Amino acid sequence: MTMILAVMYREYRIRTTSMTWLFYDLFMPLTYLLLFGIGLDRAFDTGLSVGETTVRYNAFFLSGVITMACFGIAINTSYGFFVDRDNGIFFEFLTYPMTRSEFLIGKILFNCVLSLLQALLTVLLGVLLLSIPLLWNRLPLVLAGVVAGTAGWFFFLTTFALRIRRNDMFNTFINVAYFVLMFASSLFYPTEQLPAWLRAVAAFNPMTWQTDFLRFATIGSGNGGVVFAEAAAFLIFLLISFGAAVRTLHRGILR
Repeated sequence: MTMILAVMYREYRIRTTSMTWLFYDLFMPLTYLLLFGIGLDRAFDTGLSVGETTVRYNAFFLSGVITMACFGIAINTSYGFFVDRDNGIFFEFLTYPMTRSEFLIGKILFNCVLSLLQALLTVLLGVLLLSIPLLWNRLPLVLAGVVAGTAGWFFFLTTFALRIRRNDMFNTFINVAYFVLMFASSLFYPTEQLPAWLRAVAAFNPMTWQTDFLRFATIGSGNGGVVFAEAAAFLIFLLISFGAAVRTLHRGILR
């Protein structure tokens, strides 16, 4: 536990060395919600049909913004491996008396706390500024979705960050993956309105699973049985990603 706390403290010191970076992490999701939510809310002035209900677009988009924020923190944290590897500190970490799992858990625990603060700010200011009808009794589900989402995306991206040696290649991978995952999901629009082939792709997209769960937790949209099946699928994705990241730390990084 001491080593996990030490890794968490290092992550804290890294984040607080740049207040601009910290501000970006905490408030950029709200900026997305205000820019896209207000603009598209006016474009869909009659609301957006989701299943059998009609909701305002900014209420629909809130869960998508939170999902994007989780993915963004995962990108920033996984990219840190490149910095540590370039200055040699990463290989020094591997000689410390801690397991690879402790190393990864320490990094993600701090960033999960950051994600929680980010999500709470976004939700609270979204309610105050945009009058989003939040289901307050489901707020614990929102927080659970944020923690699981941030961890799942971090472990997923870490496997690639450790195996890809060049920054430009990793940036290319991130941009392509982000583009595909975002637009082949329910993040910006209901999947029911997508073409059949894209709807099938979205159904197997972990970003859809997280977004649907958060949408159910924030505004009550979606079928409970389907949503919790998607949540279970995301937890499996998280565990597989964690196992792959630990395995890569043990073997892949040395190849």
